[in-house]
Amino acid sequence: MCYNILAMRAHDKKAALAELAKLYPDARPALHYGSAYELLVAVILSAQCTDERVNKVTEKLFEKYNTPAAMTELSQEQLEHYIFSCGLYKTKAEHILSASRDILGRFGGNVPDNIKDLMSLAGVGRKTANVVYSVAFGGDAIAVDTHVFRVSNRLGLAKGKTPAEVEDGLHKAVPKADWSKAHHWLIYHGRRVCHSQKPDCEHCTLAPYCDYFNFPKKA
Repeated sequence: MCYNILAMRAHDKKAALAELAKLYPDARPALHYGSAYELLVAVILSAQCTDERVNKVTEKLFEKYNTPAAMTELSQEQLEHYIFSCGLYKTKAEHILSASRDILGRFGGNVPDNIKDLMSLAGVGRKTANVVYSVAFGGDAIAVDTHVFRVSNRLGLAKGKTPAEVEDGLHKAVPKADWSKAHHWLIYHGRRVCHSQKPDCEHCTLAPYCDYFNFPKKA
């Protein structure tokens, strides 16, 4: 009996991933960037802020300040003026300038291409490091933001009370070659269908495989 349940859940996870791949074949980052450094800054700015707002801010910021050297020409107050509308602007400005100085002083002006060194930069946690490593350098990684966390738990792809637990579960459920793509699939589904407050379960083609839909009291 237990074997049958486990086999059924494994089938559901594979089917859910196949449906996500079918739904969002062209899923890609919503943030606009032209280099690993621009992506790093954009992801730092995106904390508790919409990608649309970040793109408006970086469009102006990156006209002159799109390298670590150029960024450090700004004072913290000047940078705060540029990024004010992103929220948490004082902390974000401090982190961006500190990370820029470290990139210049410790990494020869180049954004590091591995998780460990990325996480040594100010303002760069696990999620940000995974995004930059995956998107900018083609690494295999799954960044767990609020959408990935919510959709993974609801579908039953990866259950966890923390982003680290969900990331670990997704590593086991998703083939490594699909980690980076799955990250974007889950984000798209969270934004378009599996909303935080009112998920559109009625029109969701993933409902047959979804714990939240089929077992609402347990999901």
